[in-house]
Amino acid sequence: MIDFVNYFINGALVGLLYALIAMGFVVIYRASKVFNFAQGELVVFGGFIVWWMVASLGLPLSIGIPLAFVAAALFGLLVERVFFSRLAGESVFAMVMVTIGLLILIRGLILVLFGPQVRSFPIIFPLQPVIIGEILIPRSLLIGGAITVIVGFGLSWFFNRTRAGLRMTAVAEDHQVALSMGISVKRSIAFAWILGAVLSTLGAIIFLSGKSLNFLASDIGLAALPVALLAGFEAIAGVLLAGLIVGIIQGLVTAYLDPIVGGAIGTVFPFIIMLLILFIRPTGMFGWKTIERV
Repeated sequence: MIDFVNYFINGALVGLLYALIAMGFVVIYRASKVFNFAQGELVVFGGFIVWWMVASLGLPLSIGIPLAFVAAALFGLLVERVFFSRLAGESVFAMVMVTIGLLILIRGLILVLFGPQVRSFPIIFPLQPVIIGEILIPRSLLIGGAITVIVGFGLSWFFNRTRAGLRMTAVAEDHQVALSMGISVKRSIAFAWILGAVLSTLGAIIFLSGKSLNFLASDIGLAALPVALLAGFEAIAGVLLAGLIVGIIQGLVTAYLDPIVGGAIGTVFPFIIMLLILFIRPTGMFGWKTIERV
């Protein structure tokens, strides 16, 4: 029973990490109606920025991490200005193809600037686990889970209760209609990319604290994809629930089924559950039925 509780809790915390990464998908989609295939690369780039500030330049965490968030925000703004500012009102297909090119570009940029070597990521959170009886909880995931819940409800409030958030929602509905209402589509999309880059950097800090870093860490973006699809690309708060579902299922399947089948079925099982649910409800659990899927 203790083993089950350990697998359940740790799976839930991993799921919340996926949810934080998935919020980057959702934020960009809600403002620009674009599925960002380069989300995993944004996470890795944010991780390298933190590594460069803290490990390479030797800045203390209290200075290096805030500067890394500023740098990530500027990078997100640069991406929007260079690649998406001229695409307002264009087809969704055109914008999605740009994100595929962006994925290749960011990966190449990482290799040019930082090389293919594996780096030791700074220890942001204490490595000692939280021990409750026989239950062991990784401290970084526990703190990250709390941060994810706060960020999730904060973003949900922003998009549903503030004028700026509602304007971004209107932009997601239709660029041309938003323009006719006097809403700055370019400004909304720029803010979404800034926020997406900052969220990716936050996810990198939680995911990589005390671990190794190279460009292959971008696989976390693929792991978070079932969460975004399961929740629906428009539901911020729903991402938290979807993350818990995916993380718990993955943790239990990995613990109990992988030894039986002798394979990594836990890695693919969340995608199977995602496909089954999307077959019943294509917009996800909380998605808008009127939004065209990509």
